[in-house]
Amino acid sequence: MSLKGKEHGSLGNMYSDYFLDYASYVIMERAVPHLGDGLKPVQRRILHAMRQMEDGRYNKVANIVGDTMKYHPHGNTAIEDALVGMGQKDLLIDTQGNWGNVLTGDPSAAGRYIEARLTPFALEVAFNPKTTEWAQSYDGRNREPVTLPMKFPLLLAHGGEGIAVGLACKILPHNFNELIEQCIRALRKQKVEIVPDFPTGGLMDASEYNDGLRGGRVRVRAKIEVVKRNLLKIIEIPWGTTTTSLQASIVAAQEKGKIKISRIEDNTADEADILIHLSAGSDPESVRDGLFAFTDCETSISPNSCVIADGKPQFLGVSEILKRSAFQTKDLLKQELQIKLEELEDKWHFSSLEKIFIEKRIYRDIEECETWEAVIDAIERGLKPYAKRFRRAVTKDDIVRLTEIRIKRISKYDSFRADEEIKGLENAIEETEKNLRGLTRYAIRYYENLRKKYGSGKEPRTDEGEFERVDRSQVVAATETLYVDEKNGFAGISLKKERSVEKCSRLDDLIAISQDAKMRVLKVADKAFVGKRPVHVAIFRKAEEKIYSMIYREGRDGPVMAKRFRVGGVTRDKIYELGKGTAGTRVLYFAAHDDLGESDANTVVVHLKPALRLRNVSREFQFGEIGVKGRGAKGNILTKHAVDRVVRA
Repeated sequence: MSLKGKEHGSLGNMYSDYFLDYASYVIMERAVPHLGDGLKPVQRRILHAMRQMEDGRYNKVANIVGDTMKYHPHGNTAIEDALVGMGQKDLLIDTQGNWGNVLTGDPSAAGRYIEARLTPFALEVAFNPKTTEWAQSYDGRNREPVTLPMKFPLLLAHGGEGIAVGLACKILPHNFNELIEQCIRALRKQKVEIVPDFPTGGLMDASEYNDGLRGGRVRVRAKIEVVKRNLLKIIEIPWGTTTTSLQASIVAAQEKGKIKISRIEDNTADEADILIHLSAGSDPESVRDGLFAFTDCETSISPNSCVIADGKPQFLGVSEILKRSAFQTKDLLKQELQIKLEELEDKWHFSSLEKIFIEKRIYRDIEECETWEAVIDAIERGLKPYAKRFRRAVTKDDIVRLTEIRIKRISKYDSFRADEEIKGLENAIEETEKNLRGLTRYAIRYYENLRKKYGSGKEPRTDEGEFERVDRSQVVAATETLYVDEKNGFAGISLKKERSVEKCSRLDDLIAISQDAKMRVLKVADKAFVGKRPVHVAIFRKAEEKIYSMIYREGRDGPVMAKRFRVGGVTRDKIYELGKGTAGTRVLYFAAHDDLGESDANTVVVHLKPALRLRNVSREFQFGEIGVKGRGAKGNILTKHAVDRVVRA
């Protein structure tokens, strides 16, 4: 079968080909930004449309969207969303009206109510039709830029995110002034180092940033002040959250008993302002640690720096992206200088021709000419004696331009002013040639001028530094109590009518040892089965390594063993045998100790069952006589006689 001129051997091959075409289209034309200008196609087309509409005044967003649809073959909603996203970054687009709030997550007003125009910064760095590569729009009616001639690392300033077929991109935003500083360092061939900076502020640990590549990670925290003992205040929030989502995560943690607070107030407007009122008796430092551990007050961001470069998606670190942008800017400035030099030389050439044409009265030589060819020949003969004054040969087009000079200009020609103009052109040519010779210095001055004109008010907002991860088990509020129903073999925090064991939280684990010498570690739950009449149920904390003493009978008729052990590493819900696992094994004595000294001093009395020729039916045993081993050790034989009971001495 043949579809769209392409032959397919089977239906499967057809779908395979079309899927690859679709995947390539999504990657190249929708989801991943281009290295050249840092823009996705929809963003580039929006800026191009706005430049075409530019007259210094605001335009309705709805009108901008409509104009962009001449270039972008997708829906108006996608265009408006992209436009609002760029407007909220406050760099290329000057906004007017309700454009939403990135802090609270409030959406913008409809496109018919808000307005926009390009900023002076955008007009300076993003547009130059003379250095732009053009292509036909999707319907062939218009021209659009392949990429804009961007003279600034916009992608790193804006950041970018997109999900394509089998490919994702996540580039974090960086500070305006720091980008300029690093571009200057790149041009000077110095080491480039750059980390993200978020418009929402907050605290950042970028020690594992990995240059923005896959596998890296940035941890961000809210900035939380202790106002007084019972009040915390969030003044900056982590990037990627809103005050609304932050509050929801705090309320969820409070409802699960992970933190103890009484209420939250959100007074956010231009700056984040969330008040957290603490419960009576709460420690503000502990609650703040709890907020970092259990809520979105601390989040982790995984960057994935992917761009379209050389016609394909590539994973490039942010330092490499910045270097390429800096040298692209240098190349664009070179092109602009070369174009300017050509224009200046052309203007100087014609001004010099005009001066000679008028001052030497060559125009009078054409008064008697009867044909166009005779006019051209007369002017050419008149200019020939002065050919050495010109920087290039006189062409027929030059002569035609001379014939277009009006009589009024000839009659009012000011030779002094003409000399001044030519002198100014010569100075401009000299300056342009000087800039071309010192192109690196010129590019550095360009960046410094950008910083001087637009860098005010764009200081870094995120405080960088390394901070330790908060241990959840250390800060979670112990608001629950573990209970055990020994008769039926259940343990949990909902068995309030049963025997209480100790305070705990929902994040804790519990350890349970049954009468048949089996051990399990489980998550604290409302109710969990731990075996009928367990010999030991307690909260299990890895940091508190206890020493356990146990006397057990191996099987129904086996020897009585004594052992001391540490639990070590465990897998939750897995059953561990503390004996050999023989049927009929029974624990006769069990105790848990906080330290070795307490365990060494632990002494019990073992009472044996009366038997023929057995004179001493009881004996004293001190656990300090045996060593402390792993949980899998079988222990030492205490006696081969039947034991009636074991009691603490």
